[in-house]
Amino acid sequence: MKQRGLFLIVATISNVAVGACGDDGEGDGSGASAGAGASATGGASAMGGSGAAGGGAAGAGAGGRAGSGDQAGSGGRSGAAAGAGAGAGGSSAGSGGSGGSAGSDAAGSGGAGAGEAGADGGAPTMTFFVTSTGNATANLNGLQGADTKCQDLAAAVGAGDETWRAYLSVEEGPGGMPVHAKDRIGAGPWHNADGVLVAADLTALHSREGDATVFVDETGEQVPGQWQGSPMPNVHDILTGTNRDGTLNTGYTCDDWTSESEDLTAWVGHSDGLGPGGSTDANYRPWNSTHENGGCHDTMPRGGGGRIYCFATGE
Repeated sequence: MKQRGLFLIVATISNVAVGACGDDGEGDGSGASAGAGASATGGASAMGGSGAAGGGAAGAGAGGRAGSGDQAGSGGRSGAAAGAGAGAGGSSAGSGGSGGSAGSDAAGSGGAGAGEAGADGGAPTMTFFVTSTGNATANLNGLQGADTKCQDLAAAVGAGDETWRAYLSVEEGPGGMPVHAKDRIGAGPWHNADGVLVAADLTALHSREGDATVFVDETGEQVPGQWQGSPMPNVHDILTGTNRDGTLNTGYTCDDWTSESEDLTAWVGHSDGLGPGGSTDANYRPWNSTHENGGCHDTMPRGGGGRIYCFATGE
């Protein structure tokens, strides 16, 4: 969101928290206050994350309405980068709002953490996305093939300068040792195509839940799922082969993403954090570890589409 002026606002908002469909939110900062906080140099952010002013100037946060969970419509995107607010001096980014996204059907855990403004003071660079295209089977040509897909899709939207890796675990990596998805993706923070903070670090990432307005593809489009108004078919089952903590889920990697066997299955997560009919039951909420799919030969049954998560490693 571009600043349209420099305002000095002193605001006090207490006891504001974002949750998933009425529940207390969990994850990276889901209980954080969405209010504006006065900066150390006298400025105060407007409508979102507190903006730290650079060079002694007061800065208005660019977090906009993304900081307030009740501003986003059901299934709509937050539309602004929570925590992207740069001070007027341009030297520091504001801290994140209370959630970056919220829809009445989305599990809102959001990310409250330090924002990372772009070089021009705008939204942070994209460092996370769900692939906009999937695979008919779980044969992704291994980790290398999956990483190449991430790199190619990122390059197509101008983010190819980053090193991208797929969030996938395998049973036999280099030296015959297991590879855990959490160890492949760097340390964070990660922002989506809209500049919204997905998670500040690995701990926050693996404690948050799926959210259709945050777990978007490389073009910023929401992944069809169980959220209200979603297009069909539902493809929110994202291949991971991974436990909730980011480690390998043995036996659910489709022979390390090389098999099309009907006798093997893959483990998936829900990008929207929702179950049938938009259910927010706890077992449907994890973005990375929810259930096994219908088989390595066909990723479509049970709500799949052979999509994967991609992260920029920061290397």
